[in-house]
Amino acid sequence: MIALKNILVATDFGEASDAALAYGRALARTFDATLHVLHVTEDIYRRLAADTYIATMPDLQKEIDESARKRLDALLIDNDPTPLPTKPVVVTAAAPALAIVNYASTARVDLIVVGTHGRGAIAHLLMGSVAERVIRTAPCPVLIVRHPEHEFVTPDTLVTTTRG
Repeated sequence: MIALKNILVATDFGEASDAALAYGRALARTFDATLHVLHVTEDIYRRLAADTYIATMPDLQKEIDESARKRLDALLIDNDPTPLPTKPVVVTAAAPALAIVNYASTARVDLIVVGTHGRGAIAHLLMGSVAERVIRTAPCPVLIVRHPEHEFVTPDTLVTTTRG
C-alpha cells in the first residue's frame, strides 16, 4: 500500500510548476497528505561580489525572499470548503536541486513533484535540468510533470459534469 503523508512541490512560478502544483494538490487530497510547496530564491551573495552587495544593496536578498513568500502565499490560496494542509517554504540557495533534495530529506517528504519544460537536447546539454538533478539525488520517488502534456488532473466541475 502506498502511504503519502508529505508531498513536496517545487515551484519556480512558471507554467510547468503550475501543472506540477495541480498534480501535487490532487495527490495530497487523495492521500490526505500535507502539501509542502517550496520555492528556491537565488543566493545573490554568490551572484555579486560581497563588497558591491554590502555597499549598494544591503536589503536586496530580503526583498527577493519576501517577494517570493508573497507569490507563494497567493499561489496557495485555496477556496475549497475543506482546506488542504499546506506548508509554504522559501529557501535561499545557489543550487536549487540541492535545496529541494535537502528540504525533502529534512521534512521527511514521501514524494517530490517537479514540473519540467521538456527542453530540447541542446538546451538540456548547455543548461542542465533541475528536475534531472532532483531525480538523481532525491531520497524519495519523484514525479516529473511535463508541460504542456496530456492532463490527468481535471477540474472538479469537469469531472462532475461528465459523470452527471
